[in-house]
Amino acid sequence: MHNSKHPVWLFDLDNTLHDASRHAFPVIDAAMTRFLVERLALDDAAATALRVGYWQRYGATLIGLLRHHPLIDPHEFLALTHPLDILLASLHPMPGLQRTLAQLPGRKILFTNGPQAYAEAILRGIGVASEFEAVHAIEHGGFSPKPHMRSFRHLLHAYQLQPADCVMVEDTVANLHTARRLGMKTVWLRRHRSGHASVDIVLRRLAELPARWRDWCAAHAHDHTS
Repeated sequence: MHNSKHPVWLFDLDNTLHDASRHAFPVIDAAMTRFLVERLALDDAAATALRVGYWQRYGATLIGLLRHHPLIDPHEFLALTHPLDILLASLHPMPGLQRTLAQLPGRKILFTNGPQAYAEAILRGIGVASEFEAVHAIEHGGFSPKPHMRSFRHLLHAYQLQPADCVMVEDTVANLHTARRLGMKTVWLRRHRSGHASVDIVLRRLAELPARWRDWCAAHAHDHTS
């Protein structure tokens, strides 16, 4: 990545741009459990176990459903498990979000395992939709989620991107591992600062990103001047 050229920022959504654990994730998890109870005739405990098990095994509950319950309509599942009126009732953008994004030169694309309608509604709700040129949601990669390589290749092809030009900003290190294998720069947002082999920059708070990125570029400027 040349210093004269701005990167393409690939941002995760949940627990990266907003604190999804405070409201969004509990709402979505409950809605998914309810969907499984109704469609698969399970009790709450069995439905919860199935939801969590598929998420751990496949990276998204939906992928497990598509593989093992082919009669499930993925579009219906995504719509019913992301009730926008309830989700938008309580939003928790990361502190300084608008200012942080405005300070990062370059294209910005949202890259999420969530559905498009949810991602776009959250971006509007937290006031940063205008910062992003596109939303690459779970539907756009043939329902292949991060960290699967296929999901990343879909995104790179869709926007004609070179991995070396991209910076992936995520709270999930498994997704950063795939990004690093492709040759992207990686930024890990986590509260406890300790590094990982797949990570270039570790942040405790997203607001640190502009300054930390400038420092990182300065420290690595010699990489491109030889």
